[in-house]
Amino acid sequence: MPEQLLWAPQAWIGGRWESSVLLPVDAQGRWGTLQPGVAAPPAGARPLGGPVLPGLVNAHSHAFQRAFAGLSERRASDADDFWSWRDRMYRVAQRITAAQMEAIAAHLYVELLRGGYTQVCEFHYLHHGPQGQPLAHRATMCHALAAAAAHAGIGLTVLPVLYERAGFAQPGLRDDQRRFASTPALVHQLLRDVQALGQPRVNAGVAIHSLRAASAAAITELLWLVGDEALPIHIHVAEQTQEVDDCRTATGSRPIEWLCRELAPDARWQLVHATHATMAEIKAVGTSGAGIVICPGTEGNLGDGLTDLPGWLRAGVPMAIGSDSHVTRNWPEELRWLEYGQRLQLRQRNVAAAPQHQPATAARLWQAALEAGGKAAGLGTWGLVTGARADALVLDTDAPALIGIPASHQLDALVFAGAEPAWREVLVAGETVLKDGRHAQQHHITERYREVMQTLWAEA
Repeated sequence: MPEQLLWAPQAWIGGRWESSVLLPVDAQGRWGTLQPGVAAPPAGARPLGGPVLPGLVNAHSHAFQRAFAGLSERRASDADDFWSWRDRMYRVAQRITAAQMEAIAAHLYVELLRGGYTQVCEFHYLHHGPQGQPLAHRATMCHALAAAAAHAGIGLTVLPVLYERAGFAQPGLRDDQRRFASTPALVHQLLRDVQALGQPRVNAGVAIHSLRAASAAAITELLWLVGDEALPIHIHVAEQTQEVDDCRTATGSRPIEWLCRELAPDARWQLVHATHATMAEIKAVGTSGAGIVICPGTEGNLGDGLTDLPGWLRAGVPMAIGSDSHVTRNWPEELRWLEYGQRLQLRQRNVAAAPQHQPATAARLWQAALEAGGKAAGLGTWGLVTGARADALVLDTDAPALIGIPASHQLDALVFAGAEPAWREVLVAGETVLKDGRHAQQHHITERYREVMQTLWAEA
């Protein structure tokens, strides 16, 4: 792509708003040296239509679950919880083909762009065919995700998942989990297959479904295969109290406690959910350098519980956000519910704010998610910084939530007073992928998704 010059009246740089910023983009779609204080756009520069935020990483996604969002909100028995939801979700997981996966993911990824995400980490465990049969090419489902990301224009981190058993005391998988089956060798091969694609904006790491779904021996083997390679390692951990109880029965320790002691996580690791954590576990994660990924929309939808947000913030643990099952698909809503959950639990306001250095709740949560998200995706630099991919969100200051709001409070209003994100434009690697909320391939992507949904749910 040709080099270009962009100019913004404001841009979020280094954790604060800077005024009159020149934003050069090089031929590789990366930011050059950013220059605040450039009073007017110089010749050849394109003025952007509003203040600029960097794109955010969605650090935890199961794309196929987008096809299930909104379809589990009824109860047919006396009780409904995460485990009954999971059984119903498996019925969808068993049926989706590679072509359907691509259509679902492309639709989702456009939604995520509209929600302010420009990179997504795909925690991917649909390795085999709909009935668990081997596919002609082992990376077919990974390739479907990569094709969807290319079609949408979003960045993608594929995380093939190690998944070998149904629970701590189970020797193998349930029948309805058979297409998830994997070994350390398969996960490592899928990692290499994605890397070999050489597709711009696509990278890879590895994931472990959970301590209940992978044995210590298998996890150790996978870590040996990965070695010291600088790539992200993700794991679901301590999402449910039953998982905590089962782990204590099987190992004598709580999940995060066991993980930190036995696996020695480092800065490559991302602990997804980490809902039920003691202060000692939080301190252990902080010492290790690992990060966490919180998914407030899904955790609320599934009744997981509330994590100790003040504890994680005090410990300085990197904290990214994700949309997981995609009942919510924009980061302002995720940050809003991250804070609101704490307010409801503690009966306080502005729980995440830190008056001594960052009195604005939205800014503290946003900056934490921004900094941690790039690491969660395995990207060395992220945000409006020299050398990072040139991703940007151009705010629409004429959106209802932002009209008349002082410039210093625009992020506050976006998170706590807006019904939905308000972007004039979304850029990925310097290219406009959304303009006034519309994608160039919107109609085609929507119609493919509609056809898939009609096929999947015809019997309903």
